Amino acid sequence: MYDDPTVLDWPVPGPLEVVQDLDGVMAGFAAERLLRVDELRDFHLARAGAAGRVLTDVVLRGLRLELAGALRITEHAAGRLIGLAEAVVNRYPEVLVALREARITERHVEVLVAGVDELEPGLRDELAGEALVLAEGEPVGVFRRKLRTLIDTARVVTVVARQEEALARRRVWVEHEGEGMSWIHVYGPTVEAHAIQTRVTAIAKTILIGEGETRTLNQVRADVVADLLIDGVVSSHPDQARGIRASVVVTVPAVALLQADDAGVAGAGCDPAVVEGVGPIPIARARELCGGDGQWMRVLTHPETGMVLSVGRDRYTPPASLRRLVRWRADRCMAPGCGVPASRCEIDHTVAWEHGGHTSSVNLAPLCKGHHRVKHHGGWGLRQVPDSGGVVEWTSPAGRRYLVPPERRVPVYRVTDPDPDMGVNHAAPF
Repeated sequence: MYDDPTVLDWPVPGPLEVVQDLDGVMAGFAAERLLRVDELRDFHLARAGAAGRVLTDVVLRGLRLELAGALRITEHAAGRLIGLAEAVVNRYPEVLVALREARITERHVEVLVAGVDELEPGLRDELAGEALVLAEGEPVGVFRRKLRTLIDTARVVTVVARQEEALARRRVWVEHEGEGMSWIHVYGPTVEAHAIQTRVTAIAKTILIGEGETRTLNQVRADVVADLLIDGVVSSHPDQARGIRASVVVTVPAVALLQADDAGVAGAGCDPAVVEGVGPIPIARARELCGGDGQWMRVLTHPETGMVLSVGRDRYTPPASLRRLVRWRADRCMAPGCGVPASRCEIDHTVAWEHGGHTSSVNLAPLCKGHHRVKHHGGWGLRQVPDSGGVVEWTSPAGRRYLVPPERRVPVYRVTDPDPDMGVNHAAPF
């Protein structure tokens, strides 16, 4: 029995524990299936070799066909299963053990193999263990992002060459869908793609507040893209929708800016420049953004930088600089496993203003609209862990606790006693 009447009175073990146990059993079965699939692969290759058939690709295609028929799945899915089994059995046996012991899920395995397999052999061996540690400690969505960051950071020295090669493949093409509809695809730089999406969304939201508007956000976004690409300047857009520009957050370590060579390579010892929701970009590109249009928000990080970030109870709405920093610190919605970028989230007072909460970095966190509603109407409790630099603790209606750390930490400050001579408060770091 729970003492708190707001907490659900579930039996022990409760339904959630039963689901967790079943999930663990399924993970064990998934590990056994991967082991048996790889044994099947070895058997087919050995039998083909004994029969004098050495065309490995043909043999494996036959295996895919047979496995697809037996499991009633597509050949593509069968091929992915065979490849995954071969990877964990032969290259990442520790991952197979972790899956068998239910420390990770099969989806974690798929993400890990897909990410680590793209690395050069030396880096692959070096990062596989770190990737497994991340997988064991994070839900799938968070793990995918952190693995991407781990990989991109390890390959930061080659990021310029790899992005230049990718940039050369930029293009636009149309894919017909039927029913008089088509997809238009634009393959281009990720920074610009996010900026386009941000601007289109901002214009669409402005249009949606107009009287008599019945379209959905997605419909208006599609119409805005068509209007802008076909007509350029659209007179039918309301005045407040014109002049909207994209906003992209670029975090650039100051040391990397200073040490980068003329080619934009900062060296293996420096953290990469990072775009919110995108990932690492070349230092040369970061230099361009930091010195360019004022619509780009620049954040230079330094290990000795300190910030005083509170307006206390003087005002409810955080000032723009505080909102920007709270979003930058979190990078994404501060709900467990959520991947919505902080730039699209609402800034929430963890302790509500009407309950005495302060407008301070230690009481503010970005929440997407869905998780904002869950916080206020779903029976969950939230608090920011003291002296943690922004870690949010969620407590479920069943009493379970989930810690969500921010992507970046900033110094934590407290306000000391007022100085009677100066008439002001002093801020001191913890």
